[in-house]
Parts: sequence; C-alpha cells; structure tokens
Amino acid sequence: MDAQSTTAAGTTQAAADETVGPFAVRNMGAFDEPWAAAFAPGTSTLFITEQPGTMKFVDTATGRMGTVTGMPAVDYGGQGGLGDIAFLPSESSATLDRRTIYLSWAQAGDRNTRGAVVGRGTLVCAEADACEVEDLKVIWRQGPKVSGRGHYSHRIAFSPDENHMFVASGDRQKKTPAQDTSNTLGTIVRLNLDGTPAAGNPVGTEIWSYGHRNILGLAFDRAGRLWDLEHGPAGGDELNLVEAGGNYGWPIVSDGDEYSGKAIPDNDTRPDLIKPKIGWTPVIAPGDFMFYSGKGDAGWAGDAIIAGLKPKALIRVEMNGTAPVEAARYSMGERLRDVIEGPDGSIFVLEDGEQGRLRQLVPK
Repeated sequence: MDAQSTTAAGTTQAAADETVGPFAVRNMGAFDEPWAAAFAPGTSTLFITEQPGTMKFVDTATGRMGTVTGMPAVDYGGQGGLGDIAFLPSESSATLDRRTIYLSWAQAGDRNTRGAVVGRGTLVCAEADACEVEDLKVIWRQGPKVSGRGHYSHRIAFSPDENHMFVASGDRQKKTPAQDTSNTLGTIVRLNLDGTPAAGNPVGTEIWSYGHRNILGLAFDRAGRLWDLEHGPAGGDELNLVEAGGNYGWPIVSDGDEYSGKAIPDNDTRPDLIKPKIGWTPVIAPGDFMFYSGKGDAGWAGDAIIAGLKPKALIRVEMNGTAPVEAARYSMGERLRDVIEGPDGSIFVLEDGEQGRLRQLVPK
C-alpha cells in the first residue's frame, strides 16, 4: 500500500511504518495484555479487551483512541481476566451511538474457585474519546467453578443466521470433566442470544459438543460450518470441524503427550471419537483465528488465518472444504494473541503481553 492510499472501504490510511515479510505494517498503539478485539459492525472502530479488566478502542481510519468504562470486576491472574468481545453483525451502523455488546471474563467464586462467564450489555459512545458499557448482566456461567486459573477458553461465536450464540468452555485444566456431560467444562455450548439454553441441543440442555481441552478460537466458515482451534498438551494442537453431539476425545486421546512425558493414546486409536482435521506437533499455541473474506487478497479467500503464540507468526491454512492444509507461515517477531479482519480487508494482529502492539498488515 502506498503512502496515503485509499482502501477498498474508502478510508485513507497513513504510510506504512515498516515491512514485515509480505506485508506493509502500520503500528497503531500498544495495550496492556490485550486478549481479544472486534470491530463494531459498519464502522472502522476496533474495540480491544485487556486481560487485567480494561477496554480501549481505536478508530483504524483516523488513529483516534479512547477508553471504555463500565467493565465488570474480573478475576485477573494466570490465564484469567477480561476475555472475548463480540458484536451482533446485524447491528451494523456507521455511528457508535448504541449497540449490543457481549463480553466474557473470569469471575471469582466461593472458596478460591473461579469460572468463565458471558455478559451482555449496551455499548454507548456519546463522546469522541470515551464509550461506556451500560446494563452489563451475566447471562451464562461456566459450571462448576473450580480452583486454578487456566483453560477458561470463553470464546464467543454467533451462528450465521444470528439465532444462536456458541461459547467455548475449557476444561479448566481438570481433564476428566471434559467427558462428563453433567457439567460444561471441556465443551462448546449453544445458547439463545439471551444466554438461555437453545432448543434442540444434542447433549443435555446446553452442550453442542464435548471432549475439548482449551479452545482459543471459535468461528464459522463461509459455508456456515463451525470450527474450533484448541491447545493440545505437549503437542497435539487441533483444528476441529465441530459436529453436533461430537466427542473430541480429551483427555482419553490426544496427538500430544502429558507435560511429564507420559504418553497419551493417539487420536487414531479411538475411531469412535472425532479426530482433528489438522494437528500441530510441535505446537503453534494458537491465540485465535479467523476465516478471511478475500477483500484484501483474493488468493486467501476462505483461508483460516491463525495468530500463533509459540512460533510468533501468522499461520495461513487453506481449508479445501473440510480438508485443511497449512499453506504458509509469516514471522511477526512477537507472540500473537489475536487476528482480526478490517472492513477494508486488511489484517490486524494483537501482540501478546504487556505493551502488546496493534499492527495493521496490508499484503504488498
């Protein structure tokens, strides 16, 4: 992209700060342990959650930044804190006056326990540099609350028809509950938009699939199929096509091993359990992923773009329907927590950790 060039969305972008691999890169600020980001539909404004419990926003067309108040009290520590953010695509507007917002976070319980929750509120932006979340209420709770501060997952995805909300619920590092469908640990749940269980769930009242470990990516492809991206133990990261009622095997099987070195039976040993469509050993430690529209690079249309923590890279996966194959890795030099597509087809990545940068990538 040339200096002051105009994108497909019609917004004027500043000159790139540097070149990284096949991308012209523009740095757009640093954040305090950023965890997730989402564009308010119909706008160029990107909202970014910070794990300690704060949120900021950036107008990616102008560079204007601001803060968001009305955040919930979060249980910060380990992998816990403020988590995912999601907007309803149907609430598309060129202004930010009022719209529904969904957030997930780790919430403290009794006797040193904690668990993930999802809340719904109204985002109100009455001032240029400040927004507020009003009437935020918890609408779903991961259950039961347990000890520890790992494997919350708490990713949110809306079905293409926007009738249902899917929430990833990690195993909380407790392993065996992922095979116990009387709880929601190690599952993907399917809910109505108000957080109540959707009718027709295949397992119990809430569960869509189970036998999951730690899901850090949850998204629908262009054909309306749901996929998850999850961390294995020592090896065995997985990209899964999520089927209604499916058992994905954790902790019975995995293509990774225990951190102690103890072997876990491979996925191939249990044909009755659903195998990943693609796996990674050594791990990529995914932060999140998206399916790319192709606006910025038609050759990538429909590909999965993964934010890699371990390799400090973007990983591009050609989906080939339901037979994905890794196509390329693009080194970014830092651990990547999230990847988001902008309205004009450019790609935004969030680096992990303190002072994690937001970087706009435009294929050269």
